[in-house]
Amino acid sequence: MPDSPTSDVRLLAPAQVAEILGVTVDEVMSLVEHRRLRGLRVGSPARWRVEEASIAEYLDEQAEEARRIALWRQSNEASFPELWGTGVLPQAD
Repeated sequence: MPDSPTSDVRLLAPAQVAEILGVTVDEVMSLVEHRRLRGLRVGSPARWRVEEASIAEYLDEQAEEARRIALWRQSNEASFPELWGTGVLPQAD
């Protein structure tokens, strides 16, 4: 039988994800509901599981967002005399 696309997918319980991320189970479920983490219901009775790969993707997104915010803050504090000019503005007559 050939490998199915889901053969390498590892599913974790929300409590395991919460421990990895250092947040509560409710926060994990909120991330799933907002589609920041990929989750699905499996089994009978159905229980939520989160794809392990989506955790790394989420952390990468968070790191990129933090990097962009830091750059934005840095640019707000920067001075750009080459853009604004350093001389006195001419007086309108």
